[in-house]
Amino acid sequence: MPTTEAAKAKVRIQVWDALDAANAVHTDTSHGRIPHFRGAHAAADRLANTAAWQSARTIKAVPDRAQLPVRARALAEGKTVYMAVPALAAERPFFLLDPSRLDLTDPFEAASSQFAAAAAPTVEVESLGSIDMIVLGSVACDRSGTRIGKGAGYSDIEFALLTEAGLITPETLIVTTVHSLQVVDAAIPSTTHDVSVDLIVTPEETITCPPAPRPPGILWDHLPADKIASIPALRARAARRTQA
Repeated sequence: MPTTEAAKAKVRIQVWDALDAANAVHTDTSHGRIPHFRGAHAAADRLANTAAWQSARTIKAVPDRAQLPVRARALAEGKTVYMAVPALAAERPFFLLDPSRLDLTDPFEAASSQFAAAAAPTVEVESLGSIDMIVLGSVACDRSGTRIGKGAGYSDIEFALLTEAGLITPETLIVTTVHSLQVVDAAIPSTTHDVSVDLIVTPEETITCPPAPRPPGILWDHLPADKIASIPALRARAARRTQA
């Protein structure tokens, strides 16, 4: 029997191959990436028509290009957006995009990862507000809400940090926007640290997923020592645990 990670890797390859064969991405290949899929704007529009989106005031979104239309839409509608610093490699690991303090002449520029890196302030985990919606990028997901990214695990770590800080509640909706080819029929294997989604939005369809258990916080025994050492927010928490 293949391991969970080997099974996930197989699903990634299958989805990347299918996207490339269908010319469904804007890049030369989808392999090794969160796919920048064709139809991302339509998926963002579909998400924006949901009641959950319309009531949300604070969005935590990934910095991937596929979710740029979601971030731009959020800023244009006056929602606060948080994005993670690449690899969570800063003492203050989230960029704050506050629409009241931004020039929104071009919301897409204001929502870009390049703008965030150059001009957006960074904040500590504890300085974020309560999160109404989390928008994830995915390589693949199934209709039960199980999703996989590229395999680095940063989305799961971000979720764990925000959960431990009390910023994610049972009402926080977890969403991914994807191409229809990224929604697979077979069940994707998962572990207890994997974050499932409540809503899958493609350009053509909105899929409401059944409730699934959420990781309760940081699962230290799932994190290799080098990962903890590379992420200041984890490193600081690990030190406090040692001292307790």
